[in-house]
Amino acid sequence: MFTAVDHIVIVAPELEAAIRDYAAAGFTVVRGGRHNIGTHNALIALRDGSYIELIAFLNPIEGHPWFEALKRGSAIVDFCMQTDDLASDAEEMRHAGVPMGDATSMTRDRPDGYRLKWVLSIPAAPFNARVPFLIRDETPRDERVPRERSHRNGVTGLTALTIAVEDPSATGIAYARVLGRPTAPVQRADLDGAGLRFRIGPHSIDLIAPKRRDGPLVEWIKRRGQSPYAAVLSGTQATALDPRLLGNARLSIG
Repeated sequence: MFTAVDHIVIVAPELEAAIRDYAAAGFTVVRGGRHNIGTHNALIALRDGSYIELIAFLNPIEGHPWFEALKRGSAIVDFCMQTDDLASDAEEMRHAGVPMGDATSMTRDRPDGYRLKWVLSIPAAPFNARVPFLIRDETPRDERVPRERSHRNGVTGLTALTIAVEDPSATGIAYARVLGRPTAPVQRADLDGAGLRFRIGPHSIDLIAPKRRDGPLVEWIKRRGQSPYAAVLSGTQATALDPRLLGNARLSIG
């Protein structure tokens, strides 16, 4: 079963610039190291156990969904879910019509030389980015997530992630199947949209479709496809995040 959002992924054209900007926005940013697939990252760990991953490509990887998304600008491009049984949850998602890939091994070499290992099950198109990819750690998760979790801007956790979709019911089948429960409809007047909200551990996932033929979600789906639109963070103080420092990533404290 899904237990919580593990992390959200923000792709950036250049990692050092992203580290500088997010630090200026009040986040404590920790360099994560290099992956075996040709990317490197930095992490913003939150007190609720989730984190924000800033990721950049060391070299172009044509066809990679995140590299293709980067061509349209930096943004939240994906999200990962914690699960108590990756194999079972991936199979349930397949039964719901999502083409989940087999578990694939991944590594990341931290700057201190420690090699992290985990496996991922990743949804294929057209479901990638509107349903999560799944993770199972082979080295301790506490080694994957930085211990530095206090931030000058007061951010403490992830509250909600909004996914822009065309049909919330069609996408929501996979969530409902894995969670084993139906969900309630939700109205999002701020986005002129409506859809479904799933509570997963301490986090909410909103699958929201536009109500009309114009508006922010229509434009988003047209430019970036069905994908994460925005994330709301919890915080100890009402601090505005300077959008100029976040690229196109829509993060707010609510």
